[in-house]
Amino acid sequence: MGSANQTSSAERKARIEQMRRAQLARERRSRFLVITGSAVAVAALVAGGVFVVKSQSGDDGSSVTASDSKSSGHWVTGSDGVRTWKGTLGRTHVAKTVKYPMEPPVGGNHDPVWLNCNGDVYTEPVNNMNAVHSLEHGAVWVTYNSKAGKADVEALAAKVKKTPYTLMSPDDEQADPIMLTAWGKQRTVTGADDPNVDAFLEEFVQGEQTPEPGASCTGGTMK
Repeated sequence: MGSANQTSSAERKARIEQMRRAQLARERRSRFLVITGSAVAVAALVAGGVFVVKSQSGDDGSSVTASDSKSSGHWVTGSDGVRTWKGTLGRTHVAKTVKYPMEPPVGGNHDPVWLNCNGDVYTEPVNNMNAVHSLEHGAVWVTYNSKAGKADVEALAAKVKKTPYTLMSPDDEQADPIMLTAWGKQRTVTGADDPNVDAFLEEFVQGEQTPEPGASCTGGTMK
């Protein structure tokens, strides 16, 4: 059994690494196209004397407010203790602050820039809107509040640092000491040695719930 689990874990890590390499290649191509396209656009604007300012609040250029988060729904708890958000989770890039119906949020409209999630451990609270973008990319977010034990926090940090597509940060607004979150998924664990930690990571790091599998967890923001 142990050998089979190790093989499965190794295969998942290899698949994630392959997806990450492919994403980096796409990013390099995209940067080249953006730079080329920008140069052409600037030249056209200068020639025509026309400057257009487009709002970054929404994908369609319209202004999006907190009330447009579209994260309506309810929780359904499975026999394994994992809660699934049943309802709509918006995926629009917005500039204004989104008020999520749960803490930590499991999805919804979010900042255009993701929070770096390549095994990144943050010692200060992070911006939920950036973290939600990371969840969209298939990351698992480990959070803890002041009631979590120091040994558990340290052990979880060590695990996150070894796991691509994960991040960790404190969150004193959450109800339980230690929580695990993926896009549309969430559960509470009792500590770093709770077997549900590994089970959650195994299932939801780049899991089937991921809206944008293989999207980057680097090159974003670190705050």
